[in-house]
Amino acid sequence: GIIVKNGGTLEQLSKVRTVAFDKTGTLTHGQPVLARVHTTGVVDEDELLRLAATAEQYSAHTLAHSIVTGATGRGITIAPCENVTETTAAGLTAVIGDKTVVVGKFSFIESVTSNASREAIDAGELAVYIAVDGAYAGALVLRDSVREDAADTLEWLRRLGIKHTVMLTGDAQATANHVAASLGVTDVHADCLPLDKVNAVKAITDRPVMMVGDGVNDAPVLAAADVGVAMGARGSTAASESADVVIMKDDLHRVARAIEIGQQTIRIASQSIWLGIVLSLVLMVLAVFGFIPAVVGAGFQEIIDAATILNALRALGGKAGQFGGGLKTLRPSAAATATAARAAN
Repeated sequence: GIIVKNGGTLEQLSKVRTVAFDKTGTLTHGQPVLARVHTTGVVDEDELLRLAATAEQYSAHTLAHSIVTGATGRGITIAPCENVTETTAAGLTAVIGDKTVVVGKFSFIESVTSNASREAIDAGELAVYIAVDGAYAGALVLRDSVREDAADTLEWLRRLGIKHTVMLTGDAQATANHVAASLGVTDVHADCLPLDKVNAVKAITDRPVMMVGDGVNDAPVLAAADVGVAMGARGSTAASESADVVIMKDDLHRVARAIEIGQQTIRIASQSIWLGIVLSLVLMVLAVFGFIPAVVGAGFQEIIDAATILNALRALGGKAGQFGGGLKTLRPSAAATATAARAAN
């Protein structure tokens, strides 16, 4: 269930020192549910939800799907609308009947209204804000829970020597801090646009850096990281194409397993190479002093080649770590170590 696109990436995996995560859809389930609707009185609750869902039906964003689902769950009919313009990682504007509706992040709504105010949210919640005809109309509060395998994965990473973990998200600081605190992530960057995520990854000094994400907005930062990992089971095609590693199953544990496989592969490759070099040097010394004839030395060299390759094949049987029992080993690693060992001789 782990695709590593090239051998250089496998080597980089073994050296990773920092792992950065997108929040929504990576550390959380990425399927928020509508918790409540807050209106300022410009329109009533159902009308506010209808306007937001009508605009969001054309967006591929995870939150858009949650809003549409929340509206249909309340029996609200969603009709087509015109002139929908989406601003990446900020929100969208749509003309619905005789109304101009703006839906998105607080900063986006604040830029088009003069009376916007932040909604009070609880732990694990996030808010989507709406303006109607230039007036702040209210907010939709959504709740997204942390993945059950997120805490285990971060603990596994710490056991592998990853001391620095980072969370990058476009959500508000309060929401980001709650998720980070529950998982033990100390470096949090909230209210991020795609470019902000790229700049945050580039600014990290403890390298190489692995970035894990799943959304179309994550494609730039996955490409900018030393190792980009896409959660391809539910993620976008753009993220998978720009990543160096693709996790084909919806299992966050495999992020840590990929690093473990990289470390295991390079460790066994190094052992095999040094085994071949040391044995070859011993034979050279014996040959120089005439203890073995040239023909016998050539025969011994073939034995050394076989020994180093057999040692490299141990990569096939490597055991996963504490939380990785039962995961398949990435079999191409053995071929890589065997080739490296053979080349050493």
